[in-house]
Formats: sequence, C-alpha cells, structure tokens
Amino acid sequence: MFGTPAFAQTAAPAAAGGGLTDLLAGPLPMVVLMMILFYFLLIRPQQKRQKDHQEMVKQLKRGDTVVLSSGVIGKVAKVEDTELGIEIAPTVTIKVVRAMVSEVRSRSEPAAANDPKTS
Repeated sequence: MFGTPAFAQTAAPAAAGGGLTDLLAGPLPMVVLMMILFYFLLIRPQQKRQKDHQEMVKQLKRGDTVVLSSGVIGKVAKVEDTELGIEIAPTVTIKVVRAMVSEVRSRSEPAAANDPKTS
C-alpha cells in the first residue's frame, strides 16, 4: 500500500526526459497541420483575390462602368497609367487611382464594323 505511490513518483522523472521523441510525438505535428491549414484557408485565397483584382484593373478601358471602393458608380472616360477619369454625371469627371476600382459592372464591347447598330 505504501510502496505503490513511492514507486510511481520515482519512475516519472526518468521517463519525462524523452527529448526529441516527445517533441515529435507531441505538439510538432499539430503545429505543422495548423500552418498548412492557415496557408490554404487564409493566405492562398487572399493572394488569388489580389491577383484577380490587379488583372481586372489592368484590363479597364474607356466606356466600362465601374464601382469605386467608396461606392461611387461611374463610367471610365479617361485611362492613364496610374489614374482613371471617371464620369459620374454628365460633364462631371473625377480623377481616381486605379486601385480604388472595386468592381466592373459592365464592359464596353466594340461593335463590329459590318454590324448595324440597333436603337
């Protein structure tokens, strides 16, 4: 009755010094798994959205209807390297940075030369 607790107390410190084996069997696999999940659930989708946004902004042309990050809707009147001229009302054009375009509502399609315009 008295020998069992003493035996358990002396055996525990000897087994606790496992070192590398305890680390590999303990928290390391969980940390690696969490890092992989973090990458696939957060980092990768954000990079894809950023790449898609940059491509959308690059392809803007005159006549496209856009929504700015402030919520202003307008039509692209002038395209420059880093800025756009957005017509928000007749005879009212504002100058904005390209990166502030959050959405392209409709793209202007040039009509073919032999297609008659319909009104």
